[in-house]
Formats: sequence, C-alpha cells, structure tokens
Amino acid sequence: MKSIKFLLAGTIFGIILSKSEAVSWFRIFEMFHFQSFHMYGIIGCAVVLGALATFIIKRMGAKDYTGEPITFIPKNKTYINGILGGTLFGFGWALAGACPGPMFVLLGQGFASILVVIGGAILGTFVFGMIKRYLPF
Repeated sequence: MKSIKFLLAGTIFGIILSKSEAVSWFRIFEMFHFQSFHMYGIIGCAVVLGALATFIIKRMGAKDYTGEPITFIPKNKTYINGILGGTLFGFGWALAGACPGPMFVLLGQGFASILVVIGGAILGTFVFGMIKRYLPF
C-alpha cells in the first residue's frame, strides 16, 4: 500500500511538471538565456513552498509515514561545496536540458533519447560515490 501512495504522488508530480512546462527544453533554454520568468517563477514558488513546509513541520513536530518524528540535521556551512555542486548541477542541466525529476517525466512522455541522459546521471552518481572519500571537502 505504501508503494502505491508513493507511485501516485510521483505520478501527480510528473503531471504537474508536464502541464507547467517545467520539462520543456524550450522553457529551460529561455531560463538559461534570461528570456523568460516562467521557470524562475516555478522554482521560486517551490522554494517558498519548501520553506513554508519546513517551518510547519518543525513547528508542529510532524511525523513521517512510519510514525517517526521528522528531524532536520544541520549541514556544515562550507560554501565551496554548494558553489561547486550547484555549478556542476547547472552545467548538467543546461547541457541535458533536464534536471533529475523532469528526466523521468520526459521518459514517461515517450522521449526515449532521454535514456542517454538518465544513464549519464546514474553513472555520474556512481562515480561520485566511488571518489567521494578522496575529495578534499
């Protein structure tokens, strides 16, 4: 039953991404060329909603689906990790025309060529996992 809930939530999320045109290569191209507010509006709404949800979860002491309290672990304040990681993520997003969520929406829409991008993302994640302990940060 739990898996069906997650599958339903992912399906609804995919439909919303598709209908909002957040998976459109053209919209992503516009964003990276600062030609349209569309994607910035979507991302801004997501950030505000995420901050509001985090505030409510902390304030009300919400529990996860297993009944355990949701806890937030503070991260260390090293900005170099965020800058490097964000830059690499942005390069990948700009080159592929999709970030991780929309990649699977595009696959669901029948764009088989996105399998190359998904394969590259999985390979990159695997390589990072292998070399993470050797990185200086």
